[in-house]
Amino acid sequence: MTATMPPRSVPARPQRTPRPVRAVQYVLLLGVAAVFLGPLYWLLATSLKTPDEIYQFPPAWWSSGLTWENFRLAWEAAPFDRFFVNSTVATVAGTALKVVNAVLTAYAFVHLRFPFKNVLFLAILGAMMVPGHVTLLPNYLTVASLGWINTYAGLIIPGIGSAFATFLMRQHFLTLPREVTDAASVDGAGHLRTLWQVVLPMSRPMLVTVVVITAVEEWNNFVWPLIVTNTAEMRTLPIGLLLLKDQEGPANWGTTMAGTTFVLVPMLLIFFVAQRWIVGGITAGAVKG
Repeated sequence: MTATMPPRSVPARPQRTPRPVRAVQYVLLLGVAAVFLGPLYWLLATSLKTPDEIYQFPPAWWSSGLTWENFRLAWEAAPFDRFFVNSTVATVAGTALKVVNAVLTAYAFVHLRFPFKNVLFLAILGAMMVPGHVTLLPNYLTVASLGWINTYAGLIIPGIGSAFATFLMRQHFLTLPREVTDAASVDGAGHLRTLWQVVLPMSRPMLVTVVVITAVEEWNNFVWPLIVTNTAEMRTLPIGLLLLKDQEGPANWGTTMAGTTFVLVPMLLIFFVAQRWIVGGITAGAVKG
């Protein structure tokens, strides 16, 4: 008796979206892109225009002859070299300390047992809802009592705790297979070795996402550096832009836009390099609560 093979099922072909619907979708996407990219384009275009082209009406969408004079004037109008050094030190050190703190705290909440763990995690969630300006005065009084005014320590140390970064890392660690960490424990690995050799390699997209988000936050921080520093030698780039705007004023917007470009370009480069990890990292933290 010959056995008959069951008929092979042919997967249904996905229905194509009608052309009118796709056209509407493309128009909407282009509109959203224009809303976000329009100001960026105008910033770059204005930084390359002469003063006559900036104030002409109707406005010129692009300079007839690209000029880099605005960038030279912006660099010489304010000590941008010192601003760059201060922002780089504050961003690199602040990001590193904040990410290390978030990773260790999140690992403890997931893999360690200690009293009132859930209560402490709820307290961290509550800290996410508190405006940062509420802590400005207590932080300033603490920094002043330690003699850290106008120092890198005063710029960096008060901000090394991040409830948002801790929340993201904790949510991602919950999605990792527990069998892998249990196997590492059976092999004799301690918590730090398990974190370094097992957990973090599996958490690269989320880790890169947290690093990028934290770096952008540190780079663009304005209020705290404005309060804790009082000399131009310790100012950061966002405050340098304010000084440049006050110095140049509406008389030379090209110089101000060129200074803004100095601040914008490093973060854009970091984003373009890390963007392929960011979407996966953000969605990974929303899988398990």
